[in-house]
Amino acid sequence: MNRIFNIAGPCNPKKHYMIDALRRLGKDIFQLIDLEQYFVIHAARQSGKTTLLLELTRIVNKEGKYHALYCSLENAQAAADAAEGIPTIINSIQNALEGYDLPNARLFQKDININDHLNSLQMALTNYCRSLDKPLVLFFDEADCLSGQTLISFLRQLRNGYVNRENIPFIHSLALVGMRNIRDYRDEYRLPEKTLGSASPFNITAASMTLQNFSQKEVEDLYYQHTVETGQKFNLDAIDLVWMQTQGQPWLVNAIAREIVMNMTDDDPKRTITADMVSPAIQTLILRRDTHFDSLLARLREERVRSIIEPVLTGDIGELIIDSDDYSYVKDLGLIRDDLGKIEPANPIYGDIIVRALNKTTQKEMESVMLSPSEIKDKARKLEVQNLKFRTFLKNRADDDELDAQSAPII
Repeated sequence: MNRIFNIAGPCNPKKHYMIDALRRLGKDIFQLIDLEQYFVIHAARQSGKTTLLLELTRIVNKEGKYHALYCSLENAQAAADAAEGIPTIINSIQNALEGYDLPNARLFQKDININDHLNSLQMALTNYCRSLDKPLVLFFDEADCLSGQTLISFLRQLRNGYVNRENIPFIHSLALVGMRNIRDYRDEYRLPEKTLGSASPFNITAASMTLQNFSQKEVEDLYYQHTVETGQKFNLDAIDLVWMQTQGQPWLVNAIAREIVMNMTDDDPKRTITADMVSPAIQTLILRRDTHFDSLLARLREERVRSIIEPVLTGDIGELIIDSDDYSYVKDLGLIRDDLGKIEPANPIYGDIIVRALNKTTQKEMESVMLSPSEIKDKARKLEVQNLKFRTFLKNRADDDELDAQSAPII
């Protein structure tokens, strides 16, 4: 059976077309591990983070210098109270240890009072590291789903173990992985200084790394894997258009190809994939409202996100403070980009969805709130400007795509 374009869950090279995630992160991560560093990896939703971590865990274990463990913290998402959250995290680590068949897994919770949520995680990790014949490397996925006192207690216990590990065994190297940099965790929950104390648990990491989107060449490489295995060709103009519309966002790149291959060409390898198939595929994805887009729309309900997105769409970027926590938060979520010398939506597809969503929200506000005639006129004017400026942006990008694709050959 041929491999497929994956849009749900981590990639498996035996089942899915994929680009090596390490190519998009860089080899520096192995140096960080050797230097016993604690670090952050952050990237937008469905960009390959879990695939990366599973591959890192496999490589580190295979090399044999360390014991490596992948552990998702997703089960603790709803547990803001540390009395519930910390035991949930401990149980998640226990399950991961047993799943990876690491040595002495049964010793992890031995003689630990799991209800002592201020110390139990640190004590369990210390006792377990003491039992091992090699240092432990731990990759925590979905780290930014933790909240409230669970987040504070989790980070504080990691920090305490980190600063004392010269004398007391603890994790050799650790990665906290999620959609955001750790600097955003505190701001999201508006945690006051008196909650944190002078030794802030957020002062735990030495480096922050970002998992990049696919490059244009990587989009070509991904699609060419399908051509090699099935014989079905992608026109280069189709690939160029996908690149321009997605800017290499991994889920979008895979979802467009999957929609065209499986539904528009019915897996017929004799049908060449052309540029005129790309836009209908994108519209189908948008109208289908996959969870990827639902997650994006959910973020737009956050005031701190809208406060950044709306000026970007209207062009009023003079109002933005680009070194603010809110700006960094929205950028880390993968909603905007500024790497080309200007601030704009991360890709035209997201831009189109954001415009539709904000228009709908503004229209509902105008219908449900008693506004004066001048207020209605002001909101309508802003909405019109929003539409006009971003539609112009989309048209300009489409014109560029057409020019780039006019003489593209078939691969």
